[in-house]
Formats: sequence, structure tokens, C-alpha cells
Amino acid sequence: METKSSYKSIYSIVKKDILNGTFPTGSLLPTELTLADQYSVSRPTIAKVYNQLQTEGYITKKKGLGTIVNYKQTSQTLTFGLLLPGAGESEIFSIINDQLLKQSEKCNFKCLWEGATASNANIRRELIDSCCDNYISKKVDGVFFSPLERVADANEINMRICERMEEAGIPLILIDRDIFKFPKRSNFDIVCLDNFSAGCIMAQHLIDQGCTNIHFFHRPDSAYSVDMRLIGIKEVMLQNKLPFNLSDVHCGNPEDTNFVKQMQIIPGKTGIICANDSTAAVLMSSLTDIGWKISSDLLICAYDNMKYSMHLKHSLTSFKQPCEEIANVSVELMFRRINDKSAYPVTVNLAGEIVIRDSSKFME
Repeated sequence: METKSSYKSIYSIVKKDILNGTFPTGSLLPTELTLADQYSVSRPTIAKVYNQLQTEGYITKKKGLGTIVNYKQTSQTLTFGLLLPGAGESEIFSIINDQLLKQSEKCNFKCLWEGATASNANIRRELIDSCCDNYISKKVDGVFFSPLERVADANEINMRICERMEEAGIPLILIDRDIFKFPKRSNFDIVCLDNFSAGCIMAQHLIDQGCTNIHFFHRPDSAYSVDMRLIGIKEVMLQNKLPFNLSDVHCGNPEDTNFVKQMQIIPGKTGIICANDSTAAVLMSSLTDIGWKISSDLLICAYDNMKYSMHLKHSLTSFKQPCEEIANVSVELMFRRINDKSAYPVTVNLAGEIVIRDSSKFME
């Protein structure tokens, strides 16, 4: 069996040769057998490379003819607009922003950074339409958009932005989440964390620590990605034959101790999964004020692995998102979309990893 690194390295080499014109538009790539011999790998490995490049719109495999390069080089530098939250709203978008900038230097495109990268959701809400107008007037070649959340009319705003970009003929890549709630699906490419799997992993981790009573806590108007995590949690609870119902899902302000008191805590058996680290940090403080002890009475964990999560009074177990890879794949999909605007929309769910700390370990 060929290693993953063999596939990835060959894919990168062939793609680079297409992008730099070594294999110009309309030319035939080497046969799968020829390339397999060249790199001393199996033919299925090369077939996997070519299938991936075809999915991304760089090549077309034609029976009886061969593999033809579709990619058209352009001397014009492409310009992409960014509609992403700023670092103040979440560190994950700061990392994605930085990685997109690195990719712009590597892949020869420019990024426009507008006010819709503001850290406050309400500020973004006020600026997002004008940013959209600006991108359309400048005729950008594409837009990377992370849908607005944490404001009451976010869904309507998100759909309006997407509709306007579509009407303007501007390719749009959705980052982190769709504009529709599962199982509905928009007709845009989406790159995000595999939130269903992330929910499953967190729930199983708490169960493995001895928790049989699990709660999920999130703030109002949270992103649809939160719903997918909740679905994953429900699935794992069902698989473990443990109860989990609507009374275990809490949507509110973690600062509101009266609201927090409504959660049923069974000492030594309760685990709480929060939608993100910022919610968990506040909730831990509220629980402590009420009289509950983290790591003694209950366990708690969250998502995003913010830098401060390890420095809280009880270092927070958190789920790390693959931010750099989200940016890299988003760029790949953007070029695929530019090369073929009729390409079928795809969803790329990327794996993250749990970072286990003290908050999800019961003290001896």
C-alpha cells in the first residue's frame, strides 16, 4: 500500500507543473503507468492524484485520448476579497487570515481586507453590505466568506451576501460553515472542520472519563457548525446507551448564574461541552461562583483551542481546528471554481484534534 505522503507529494509536484506551465493548457499529461514508473509507486496512487486534480478542475480524463490539462494560465494577478471575522472574535480566523496571506504570495494573488474583518459581530453586521458593494464594484475574482453569526438577523444577511455575489458572477468559497442549517445545503463550496466528528470525539472523551450525564452549552444565534457538533454528541450518547434530550441542551448567557443553576449536575458524573472556548471560560467562572468544583464535581471542554485556554484556572480541554489547512483548501477550491464555474459544489470536512487538559480529568 502506498503511503499518504507519496500521494500528497506527487499531487503537489504535478499540480505545480500545471500551474507553472510545464504542462500547458491543452497538453496531455503522462499516462498513469508512466508516472507510476517514474515515481516508483503503484498505478492506483497516480490514478488518485489525477482524480483529485480532475475534481479540482485542473485536468480532464478522456477515455481513449488521455489526461488533458484544463488550467489556463493568466498573466493578470487575481484579486480575492475577504469577509472573515477578525482576531478579536476568534483566533481561528486570525490564523486563517494569516495563512491566506501566505498563500497569496505563494500562488500570486492579492487579498482585499475590508471592515468586515472587524472583531465585533455587530460592527461586521453594519459594514458587511458596504464591503460587499465594494468587492462587486471592484470586480474581484472571488470572495472568501465566513457567514456572520451571533446577531439575530445573521441568516438573512448571509443569504443576501451570497445571492449578490452569485448575481455578480463572483465565485464564493464559504469558510467554517454553510449559510443553511443541516440537512439543507447551499450551492457554494464549503471548507470547514468536520463538526459532526468533533462532536462525537468530545462526547466519547467525557464518557471515557466516567461521565454519564452530559450537557451542551451554547450562546444564542450561534453558527450552524454548532448544530453539527450537537448531532455528533447525540449520536455518541445513543451508541453508549446514555440518556440525552432537550433538557441537556442549554442556549443562554454563561454569565447568567440563575440560568446556569438550571443545569442538573451529578457530582462525579457530569460533563459539559461548550460550543467554544470563550463560552467555557465564562461558564467555568459562573459554576465556581455557584459552588461547583471543576475536575471534582464536573468536567468541562470546548472548541477552538484559543491561546488563553491553557492559562485558565483549570486549563481547558479544547478541540483544535485545522486552520491553516482550511485556508489552503479554500484557495485550491477557489482556483477550481475560477477554472470551471459550473463545477459541482463540494464540502470539504477536515479533521481536527482534541487537546486534553485538566478541565476534563477528574481529580483522584
